Amino acid sequence: MNMHASKCRSQTDPRFLSWDGSGDRNPDDLSLVALVAEDFRTHGRDWRSQGFWTLFWHRFGNWRMGLKPKLLRAPFSLLYKIMEKRCQHRYGIMLPYTVRVGRRVRLEHFGGMVLVAQWIGDDVVLRQNTTLGVAREDRTKDRPVIENGASIGAGAVIVGAVIVGRGATVGANAVVIRDVPTGATVGGIPARILSTPPPLI
Repeated sequence: MNMHASKCRSQTDPRFLSWDGSGDRNPDDLSLVALVAEDFRTHGRDWRSQGFWTLFWHRFGNWRMGLKPKLLRAPFSLLYKIMEKRCQHRYGIMLPYTVRVGRRVRLEHFGGMVLVAQWIGDDVVLRQNTTLGVAREDRTKDRPVIENGASIGAGAVIVGAVIVGRGATVGANAVVIRDVPTGATVGGIPARILSTPPPLI
């Protein structure tokens, strides 16, 4: 995928459309309490899990944006901003509330995680020292989409308006600058396809 295609995609594909952070983008099929409980189970029911607490404050940050009027939301926003920074400094995980995050996402281990994607789907696993973000400073809206069931290895870098397909695996320390097909395994710098699922008969 060339850079021109990447730019066009970020302007036309609904998964890449920018969001101004003005509402609640938590999954709409669960309440906040049910969503947090599911995240807790996903992280092995471990209250000490850095990934669980990072997701907790991410969910909280989205939930408070649904509160009206703005004056009512103000103290919750202050609390969110404090705790988001605490997660960054204490756990080494950056996950802004403006990133859309699906259900049963697991943040394995902690440290060096910059997760500024456009969208992270359901049942995704992300590991330490992972970077999701922009490829160029002049294209801040071009952020990756990680589809359902993808597994991202430690130290992986995924940048630009690329799609990591459903059930795909990105190997440790891979640098992904092009789409990863559904179910494929990629690795290397830049990442190349190592295997693909067998065709359906």
